[in-house]
Amino acid sequence: MNVAAQELTVEARVKRWGRELGFDAIAIAGTDLAEEEARLLDWLARGWHGGMDYMARHGARRARPAELVPGTLSVITARLRYSAPARDSWEVLEDGERAFVSRYALGRDYHKVLRAKLQALAERMTAELGPFAYRVFTDSAPVMEVALAARAGLGWQGKHTLLLARDAGSLFFLGELFVALDLQRDERVGAHCGTCERCIHICPTQAIVAPYRLDARRCISYLTIEHPGPIPEELRPLMGNRIYGCDDCQLVCPWNKYAQASGDPDFAVRNGLDDARLVDLFAWSDEKFDRRFEGSAIRRIGHERWLRNIAVALGNAPTTPEVVAALRARGFDASPLVREHVAWALSRHGL
Repeated sequence: MNVAAQELTVEARVKRWGRELGFDAIAIAGTDLAEEEARLLDWLARGWHGGMDYMARHGARRARPAELVPGTLSVITARLRYSAPARDSWEVLEDGERAFVSRYALGRDYHKVLRAKLQALAERMTAELGPFAYRVFTDSAPVMEVALAARAGLGWQGKHTLLLARDAGSLFFLGELFVALDLQRDERVGAHCGTCERCIHICPTQAIVAPYRLDARRCISYLTIEHPGPIPEELRPLMGNRIYGCDDCQLVCPWNKYAQASGDPDFAVRNGLDDARLVDLFAWSDEKFDRRFEGSAIRRIGHERWLRNIAVALGNAPTTPEVVAALRARGFDASPLVREHVAWALSRHGL
């Protein structure tokens, strides 16, 4: 190791190693989330987590890193942008015959990308600093990643509840490394949303019930990804052509004018999902779904929910012979869930 490297603090070296691995930013937080814990418990008490029972099961442990992983003294938080060249989101949303997929899911499964990079960071730290206990998290356990990232100064929580950064907007992934190392914490940054409430007003289903308060039961991302059963009928017309996630609150956020495209080929568009026709996607078999989405986050929802979501979008699409034919072709699908949503969609076309 050269003299210059020796003069750097451990924290500075960790951040440098993180940048070398491709992260856009690395910061360090402690384990005290007492303020966030109170808000979490209130959110759970209101039932706003919907059917995500795992959040209620873990309860306060989500806000207590040292209980979630005993021995944790610090949390290293990482930020990785994902935006890639794709058809303009507003153009797709305005074209009722096209499918809108949240831009974070157009490429490779981010869980795999982040986990590999965080694991590599932990291994580099071990090689340079000696053995220590750690655990990698990539949205795979009950971790309050936005709260930790805000505590570490990677940004601030926006009124839509996502993390915002002045130099990157919100188009990035977050990952964490819980470590049994007592590292110097980074300072928090102030919030810069001001009086802006564009994210609240644009939400198609009004899931952002107040600044910083999200009722997941109304959120299109929750409904299309996490929710396993029938989508509430009153919300279906509001979903438009959004078949996997929803980006509206990010699309209108002024800070995302500073978001930069990722140079990581893992996040490049796959399967033409930035500009795909609903009828084409609705025709995919279970086998084709699994094959096309190998290595994609979308595969996690399964073919049944995929068809359910597209059926709703087709119900909201312009009435054309092709749309009606596509729906009728699934009218006798083996899944009662799919059949129910197809029947609803056909009724929207007067059939």
